[in-house]
Amino acid sequence: MKALNAKPIYVTDVILRDAHQSLIATRMRTEDMLPICDKLDQVGYWSLEVWGGATFDACVRFLKEDPWARLRQLRAALPNTRLQMLLRGQNLLGYRHYADDVVEAFVERAAANGIDVFRVFDALNDLRNLETSIKAVKKAGKHAQATICYTTSPVHTTALWVQQAKDLRDMGADSIALKDMACLLTPYATYDLVKALKAAVDLPIFIHSHSTAGLAAQCQLKAIEAGAEHIDTAISSFAGGTSHPATESQVASLKGTPWDTGLDLALLQEIGDYFREVRKKYHQYESEFTREDVSVQINQVPGGMMSNLANQLKEQHALGRIREVFDEIPRVRKDLGYPPLVTPTSQIFGTQAVLNVLAGERYKSITNEVKRYLAGGYGHPPAPVDPQVQKQAIGNGEVIDVRPADLLKPELAHLRAEIGEAALSEEDVLTYAMFQDIGRKFLEERNSGTLVPEALLAKSDSVRPSDEGVPTEFSIDVHGESYQVSITGISATGAKGAGGAAKRTVYLTLDGVPEEVAFKPLNSFVAEGSGERAGRVASAPGHVTTSMPGNIVDVLVTVGQQVTAGQAVLVTEAMKMETEIQAPLAGTVIAVNVVKGDRVTPGDILIEIE
Repeated sequence: MKALNAKPIYVTDVILRDAHQSLIATRMRTEDMLPICDKLDQVGYWSLEVWGGATFDACVRFLKEDPWARLRQLRAALPNTRLQMLLRGQNLLGYRHYADDVVEAFVERAAANGIDVFRVFDALNDLRNLETSIKAVKKAGKHAQATICYTTSPVHTTALWVQQAKDLRDMGADSIALKDMACLLTPYATYDLVKALKAAVDLPIFIHSHSTAGLAAQCQLKAIEAGAEHIDTAISSFAGGTSHPATESQVASLKGTPWDTGLDLALLQEIGDYFREVRKKYHQYESEFTREDVSVQINQVPGGMMSNLANQLKEQHALGRIREVFDEIPRVRKDLGYPPLVTPTSQIFGTQAVLNVLAGERYKSITNEVKRYLAGGYGHPPAPVDPQVQKQAIGNGEVIDVRPADLLKPELAHLRAEIGEAALSEEDVLTYAMFQDIGRKFLEERNSGTLVPEALLAKSDSVRPSDEGVPTEFSIDVHGESYQVSITGISATGAKGAGGAAKRTVYLTLDGVPEEVAFKPLNSFVAEGSGERAGRVASAPGHVTTSMPGNIVDVLVTVGQQVTAGQAVLVTEAMKMETEIQAPLAGTVIAVNVVKGDRVTPGDILIEIE
């Protein structure tokens, strides 16, 4: 093959972000990154991806680390290397659209704290959702890398991708990333697409392809032959499967060619050896669903989505139905206009597929996120949606056609006032903006010195069920096997124990599965007696329950209120998706057994209607 760009290929290593996000649930701690930074800084990478994606969420939710502090520490430890982050356009690092003032402030602060390259994408490839982010990156004087989320469908053609690349160039992009999150690219399709992109736009092309189907390394080599200048790789000890091609292997394969990276294999091997030992510390987060599996070419389910779906079904004691869910996902995707499956659409449509399978009836229950999507709340679907599903979800409600963020008022001042003195900096305000409930809890515990990281909970001599339905999570090792345990204490609703103390229901989850304590038939046990929901199984027609474990986001009715069949009475959250729970019949609410923040499991009687 004749060299179309006879110059060195540049490498972005994703070891500090996407590699561990793909393989160990984003759990790598900063303390395991810093000792190797000196050697990483010597390699000569074009950039290191160190931030964004799910790392911000994982830092706050699980690791109890300040993500901004992590960024500053990495900036200081890697003075000679560009630092790169993944930004979800108008969604930033959260799961909803934020007002433009929040987007602008977040980009400015990320740049000030050390980010040099912003890879910006939108899950629907709705380029309107990238405009504010790209302008903010350019204003900060940083590299704006605009992203095409690759997928396949009747409407996703080479002509479409080329037009999007031209539009992104005109928007001010400094480079184009071809993001193949599910490994749907094949080598020769990659060659043709990259050749077309290079002919259309005079911008550097980056190839980001996960190894899920085992094709990513070949795709990158064909992309290089077609003119791509940059590839994303992961150090070998965190490569392969749902991660990325191994850095060492790609460096070796290009050595002595016109595209020689010039990187030192011996130094890379030292780094690989370091992370091989680090990975052993996180073995409890390994999953069979992060291995190479060519079936992604059929069901289009990215690796991270596979592990999430497995956890959802495991919680339902329905892991054996995962193939049914995989078969349902392409049908849901077709119904909803062939969206690419990448955060947050992968979570949104994966959860809907789970509901469709477990309910035994398609779209019997529709999540709020799917309703929002069908109302245009995330942007334009790539293709027309099924009108029957749309009507079932939103009735005759209006479908917005403008950029969703155009409907959002400036919100930064309001968020700053809401979090108040708990925020000690503008970065703290933005942490709260991303995840308000867990963000507030994180900031308050940090300020009071009571933060307890997930890892330290495993070493605690005692475990206390957490307040307000928020689970205490920890791991235990028994005879060499590691188990993830979650214990949740639910506020009592009137029952009293010895000495008049309120009784609490305590829920135990082991490796994501609600456990049968002492092998009793119920998925709960009681500390000092029984709360309203403990020991009772839904049986009456007016008992309102949930089909998935989760948290109560909102209670929409009160005792004595008249309700109609199908009326929303609760909002629950599971796997970051919200769902309205509806009244099964018309009648009077005679009992409300939950409050906002409670943790609930399938079979719990949440509301009683007579």
